[in-house]
Amino acid sequence: MNWRQLFEDRNRFFWVLQLTGWIGYALIQYIASLTQETRDIYVIIVALGAYAGFLLTIPLRYLYQRIWNVRPWWLAIIVLFASLCVAALWAVIDNATNWEIYQFGYRPINPFMYFNHTVAKLYIILSWSGLYFVIKYYQMLQDEKQKALTAVSMAHQSQLKMLRYQLNPHFLFNTLNAISTLILVEESKAANKMMSRLSDFLRFSLDNEPIKRITLAREIEVLMLYLDIEKVRFEERLQVRTDISDDAAKALVPSMFLQPIIENSIKYAIAKLESQGIIEIKAWVANETLHVQISDNGPEVYTPETETKSVQRQSGGVGLSNTKERLKALYGKQYYFNLSANNPTGCIVDIQIPWQVV
Repeated sequence: MNWRQLFEDRNRFFWVLQLTGWIGYALIQYIASLTQETRDIYVIIVALGAYAGFLLTIPLRYLYQRIWNVRPWWLAIIVLFASLCVAALWAVIDNATNWEIYQFGYRPINPFMYFNHTVAKLYIILSWSGLYFVIKYYQMLQDEKQKALTAVSMAHQSQLKMLRYQLNPHFLFNTLNAISTLILVEESKAANKMMSRLSDFLRFSLDNEPIKRITLAREIEVLMLYLDIEKVRFEERLQVRTDISDDAAKALVPSMFLQPIIENSIKYAIAKLESQGIIEIKAWVANETLHVQISDNGPEVYTPETETKSVQRQSGGVGLSNTKERLKALYGKQYYFNLSANNPTGCIVDIQIPWQVV
């Protein structure tokens, strides 16, 4: 095991620091005692004191983990109170240890000395708590830094994949062929409209920063440019329905994260239907979470036995896996992505990400 693996395993790293720290505390105590005239048995006293501190601070770790997200002033009060309780208990244990080992001629310390002993222990416990929070915050900052670097890398990869699709010869051929057909039948107004939307869509795709976040309303607006282009191919066979709440429309989302999902629906659902295909886009906010749901009525028939077959498009769709990787890079564990069977036919993509606004 190398040092990098040690730092990545948070639980192992804690125990290494815990053990090393209290051994160091015992050594410092013993070295400080060498300047005074003490009995040889004082080594045992120091070792038992360090061992008591080692054991008593372990529950603090689990307490601090549970209260990590409380308000700062509540956190400070709980930490101070818990540290005081641990310090007082540690002082009692030290006193009892001294009494048992120095039985002859030893008397329990008086209340004033006990108070001073408790205060000294409190400084040590507060120092332990401070180191715990400093290391924890440092680990969080490192996680955020790594997450940001990963997000940048994944976003650039995602942009390349999107550009590879958006400039796909088949896509451009189908779109330009549809425009050409409109011109031949003297539908110049419709042809001009389609050319304008194609231009706007490609301009947004090429000019937009890959890691930039935009409002969901803007995301839907650009998505409609893409769908309007596809409607030329499928005509009445493609119907799009949207239901976006006001709060959801204000939410910040990764740029063009829905386009690969819509592409997937068109490829595996709409293109395989002889009847009308329907794509529904819904978005709402609940419990500070943005919920986005995209569903289609593809040809797969829903049954409990065949549900796994109906989601096979997930493994074959580069866009879906790409979207999941982008969400993971941007939000870590604070996202949800699921592809399931729709009822009676088709598929549903459910996405949940933190609700963030400008």
